[in-house]
Amino acid sequence: MPLEKLVLNKPIRLDNIYYDLAKWNIRPDAAKELDKLVQILKDNPTIVIELGSHTDCRASDAYNWDLSDKRAKSAAKYIVEVSGIEKSRITGKGYGETMLINRCANNVKCSEAEHQENRRTEFKVLKF
Repeated sequence: MPLEKLVLNKPIRLDNIYYDLAKWNIRPDAAKELDKLVQILKDNPTIVIELGSHTDCRASDAYNWDLSDKRAKSAAKYIVEVSGIEKSRITGKGYGETMLINRCANNVKCSEAEHQENRRTEFKVLKF
């Protein structure tokens, strides 16, 4: 992704950065997508990013905040460990279930695939 397409503070959803229910480990499909982000960071050595992780609506708000924070930190740790990118260029933040991308809020019947759409990680550029 060329730098000119990156916009300050605009979340960019990473395709296939999904998590299994109640898990925060980086799945092999997610690792491939995070590797693309590694390349963006290498191509643009001055940018600083936030990785924002999200949960579906199932479980308590407090649990989902904690889980999403673990997911964000897990994604950031993966990037630092595989790439050597400086840790200071990446922050991780959990958003819990506060930013659902579909209709699957509390007490709404949804399929597992619909819930999984909400268990995601996005990134945004904080500084160029």
